[in-house]
Amino acid sequence: MLERPGSGTEAVLVALDLGEPDYGESLEELQLLARSGGVDVRAVVRGRRDRPDPALYAGKGKVEEIDRIRQETGASVVIFNHALSPIQERNLERKLSCRVIDRTSLILDIFAQRARSHEGKLQVELAQLEHLSTRLVRGWSHLERQRGGIGMRGPGETQLETDRRLLGKRVKALKEKLLKVRAQHATQRRSRARAHVFSVSLVGYTNTGKSTLFNRMTKADAYAADQLFATLDTTTRRLGGVEGSAVVISDTVGFIRHLPHTLVEAFQATLEETIQADLLLHVVDASSADRDAQIAAVNTVLAEIGADKVPQIMVYNKIDRSDVAPRVERDEYARISRLWLSALTGDGVDQLRAAISEYALYTASPGQPVAA
Repeated sequence: MLERPGSGTEAVLVALDLGEPDYGESLEELQLLARSGGVDVRAVVRGRRDRPDPALYAGKGKVEEIDRIRQETGASVVIFNHALSPIQERNLERKLSCRVIDRTSLILDIFAQRARSHEGKLQVELAQLEHLSTRLVRGWSHLERQRGGIGMRGPGETQLETDRRLLGKRVKALKEKLLKVRAQHATQRRSRARAHVFSVSLVGYTNTGKSTLFNRMTKADAYAADQLFATLDTTTRRLGGVEGSAVVISDTVGFIRHLPHTLVEAFQATLEETIQADLLLHVVDASSADRDAQIAAVNTVLAEIGADKVPQIMVYNKIDRSDVAPRVERDEYARISRLWLSALTGDGVDQLRAAISEYALYTASPGQPVAA
């Protein structure tokens, strides 16, 4: 019977090329995720396959290579840049004699480190338990045995059955608590609607500078850092310097390609600020060569949560890295559609305030012409 091995922070990263067009960017992202999670990356193992192996994801020879490198580097955990099935995870741990986790587990671990508010912690725990529940379906053989010992003798219930029952009870309790949080948010939104407050949400790929822009616009001190998922808990502030309407702006969690569905499900309480916003500022790293793929990944998640119909302004941030001047572009209806700025230096931020004022005025007086 197998007990799962312990884990440390020294890791070997594994990224197999299965023919996806974004393989290079995804591998780079894995390394950024690892650093953001406090992982000491000892080595990166690459490989190429037509399709994943059903039992080990990687082939037998590649697993032997991973094991050799792990032993040579002294790593205590292997992190796959892929979603592993419970069976693959179990088989790999048997072969490698160390803890094996996948991309989803790494992201969940980072979220657990970042959560600060009560709401954030509830959502992270729910996501972790939802992910764990899939591991109890066909997971670890030590959970199949009968409980025994003083005080541990049950009425014919295996440890696996006990774990499933207790996990189910905790998931139910967390969902009930989060329903109350969502009800509180709904009450706050109704209050803002009655007061004719225009609601703006910052959305975008992780590490595009949303929190830096939020701080620049609100003079707040939201945590901002050059790392993935620096912001997890939503922060809302009143936005000054906007004419004609009261405006609140929310800084939200960043998105990422292959975002685990369990996170999207668990973070409904936070993501509703995005769904219910009057305007989304879609912040893009203008200096990133991968920005088009990042934009597509964000729009995919927005569609998944039902926020794809909310008006957007594309905000191309970090122009200070590429010597691009601040500018504003309009669509065929004369509405502002794209805006270039630097949250770090403040160049172009006044134009963004003016754009928000314009949208807020148009929303308050629909049918009125938008100033060109």
